[in-house]
Amino acid sequence: MSSDNFKAMVVSRGEDGKFTREITTRELNSLPDGEVLLNVKYSSLNYKDALSAIGNRGVTKNYPHTPGVDAAGVVEHSESAEFEPGDKVVVHGYDLGMDTSGGFGQYVRVPAGWVVNLPAGLDLKESMMYGTAGFTAAQSVLRIVEGGVRPQDGKILVTGATGGVGSMAVAILGKAGYSVTASTGKTGQKQFLADLGAEEVIGREDLTDPSGRLLLKGQWAGVVDTVGGEILATAIKSTKQRGVVTTCGNVASHELNTNVYPFILRGVTLVGIDSASCPMERRRLVWEKISAEWKLDILERICRTVSLEGLDPEIDTILKGGQVGRVVVDLS
Repeated sequence: MSSDNFKAMVVSRGEDGKFTREITTRELNSLPDGEVLLNVKYSSLNYKDALSAIGNRGVTKNYPHTPGVDAAGVVEHSESAEFEPGDKVVVHGYDLGMDTSGGFGQYVRVPAGWVVNLPAGLDLKESMMYGTAGFTAAQSVLRIVEGGVRPQDGKILVTGATGGVGSMAVAILGKAGYSVTASTGKTGQKQFLADLGAEEVIGREDLTDPSGRLLLKGQWAGVVDTVGGEILATAIKSTKQRGVVTTCGNVASHELNTNVYPFILRGVTLVGIDSASCPMERRRLVWEKISAEWKLDILERICRTVSLEGLDPEIDTILKGGQVGRVVVDLS
């Protein structure tokens, strides 16, 4: 392979409208314009990547395309004074892996304003063990902390706890001293969640309320919700006085049927977590937390590493709801 070529996953749409994906060779001049050319060493698999890989037009409109909303690697060329060749950096969110060629290729070219210097305390692989999922989890925990919820105030509920965001949230909350109740539909993963720091594991059936009541007994000082729908609605009704609920996903449903009473009688705060367009100042703050006081010593328990060639079945698994923890992609 010449220096002008690189290996990448490419998703294409055929004349019959069906989407296929293959590991193939691309040319550097096929990448979009941008100030920073990055030699990608590691990426990670997120639900959004899987949707892009099957042609979901809500994520990616233009094909052929290389998915991957996460990338960590070494700057090869920079037209920005902020970065020099050899710098280790992380890129995630914005349009990367959506309609901008993403981290499932050995090179990306992006605007300098998307690039974050690798935080001290993390190596490139560790940064992708967190990736967008860990970043989203850390953002959620930070909003709970900033909302005034303290460890002594009570339990924090994490929904979809075996997924990428959920498992990271369980571990970070435990590291921060909170008592965590993890909710999952995967009953066989109780030990996995306990190892991450969950003090209690419940089934998702415990978080649905068919009674129609407008308020339920207050159980949670805070909630990290990753699934949406009825589970989120029930969690809001079950949150205690001045609790903070964060929401970042819709795998169960994008709809939210609730009422105002949790907000006007208990002072519950509902916070949306948007990682893709998180402002750079906030982005750096979250990465500082991840790399220092919230750095996990159990990353290897949460993560598995695959090659680019081994990524295809992992995409199918995450689409079926079967992923446990995180999948890191080694492109080095």
